Amino acid sequence: MKIKLQHTPYLSQKIARDLLSCDFVEVRKDKDSIIAEIERIIDADIENENSLDEKVNALLEKKEGDIEFYQADYKQLFWMAKKRLANENGVILNLEDRFSDIAHKIIDFLWEEDFIHFTVSDNQVKNIIVGSFEEFVKGFEDADKSVYEKIKNYKRKLIPGSEDYQLVYNRLYEEELGKRGLL
Repeated sequence: MKIKLQHTPYLSQKIARDLLSCDFVEVRKDKDSIIAEIERIIDADIENENSLDEKVNALLEKKEGDIEFYQADYKQLFWMAKKRLANENGVILNLEDRFSDIAHKIIDFLWEEDFIHFTVSDNQVKNIIVGSFEEFVKGFEDADKSVYEKIKNYKRKLIPGSEDYQLVYNRLYEEELGKRGLL
């Protein structure tokens, strides 16, 4: 599952909550500033991947004639090109490795800027963050499906991408994440 920018506020809250509830993590700044920094780090990673997607799209647009001539599968070409360019652009495509990398960035920043302190190994703290990612991803898919079903059955038809749709989606999504203990 690809994490999107709309997910980062929820994911950041989950990570912060899980970190701050650990016995071995000492909090030195307020929870909201910790959440904001975690969100910033995750957003930067997602934006980096989005930038790579744009580069791949631009590359494939240049070859659109060849793609049509050879009747190539666009999705497959996109994925192959993305895999090839990922390392050059600093994007990790394997989710486990990516979650681990983001967790290290979060720990490094929070430790260096004195947001948190801990006396255990970095790996123990990293595992808390990676666990938060994995729980969120697992719960996200169920919550997302439930929200789309609720919106689909609304009396008032909402247009995906509209401001009304986004407001309703966010409200319902928060409710579903709350039900699943992810908020």
